[in-house]
Amino acid sequence: MFNWFKNLFGKKTDFHALVKNGAQIIDVRTPTEYENGHIFSSINIPLQNLNKELTKIDKSRPVITCCASGIRSLSAQSILKANGYEAYNGGSWTSLQTKI
Repeated sequence: MFNWFKNLFGKKTDFHALVKNGAQIIDVRTPTEYENGHIFSSINIPLQNLNKELTKIDKSRPVITCCASGIRSLSAQSILKANGYEAYNGGSWTSLQTKI
């Protein structure tokens, strides 16, 4: 039964190790949301612009997405994976900040 839950939720991601090893953090909130607080090293690319701005993201490095709650970052992760990026959903930026 444990394996069923593990398969459903996946393995836990070590965001600290990813960042330490060069992962990029992409914050997909609006510019106004980003200006009101963000992770210091993150890059702001709003979700609605992500497809047009993929060239701003280094494809040779892992990408961690974040937003306000984790919903937009999940969508961003899907877009990035579909375009060949190694992408992880970091969830909310405030939660991710405590994990890195």
